[in-house]
Amino acid sequence: MKISKANAEHYIWGAVCDGWHLVKSDGLSVIHERMPAGAAETRHYHERARQLFFVLTGTAELEMDGETVVLGPQEGCEVPPGIPHQMKNTSEAEVEFLVISNPLTRGDRIEV
Repeated sequence: MKISKANAEHYIWGAVCDGWHLVKSDGLSVIHERMPAGAAETRHYHERARQLFFVLTGTAELEMDGETVVLGPQEGCEVPPGIPHQMKNTSEAEVEFLVISNPLTRGDRIEV
């Protein structure tokens, strides 16, 4: 079945950000997310899940364990389990990115 933002399960997080579940299974999660200018997620880590943040459009900052990586279009960064991290949009424009997680992060998120 063909999947896109138009037909994927949608949710709102952080009051202003959007997420679309492109793949949602126990072993794999692929989410297309939109984060407006100035938005950020809560700093956290996962005990089991390994994640890849991959920017589609715009520019984002991914803080991992005290180090900040700036990600532009078509750039990504892997976050291993147990590493505190936070995705931020400090730019003037919205950013869209993919979050690919293995396994699913449900029940695996610890806020710090």
